[in-house]
Amino acid sequence: MSFSESQIKVQDIEHLGIVGGIIDEMSLVDFFNQLLGTHPQEIISAGKGVKAMIFNGLDFITAPLYLFKKFF
Repeated sequence: MSFSESQIKVQDIEHLGIVGGIIDEMSLVDFFNQLLGTHPQEIISAGKGVKAMIFNGLDFITAPLYLFKKFF
């Protein structure tokens, strides 16, 4: 199978995208959401909070966590 240049899309995702992709592939967000449940007043799910803590713990984030929507 061959691709033309117009069919190929290249993006620079750096470390956050790679780690975020692995977390998504492992379904960690869904796992923690099922394990901890939900509350009607929560703004983000527990799973997304865990994902944000992983990013923060790996010291990839130098800005507030709410600025990283595209990795969630």
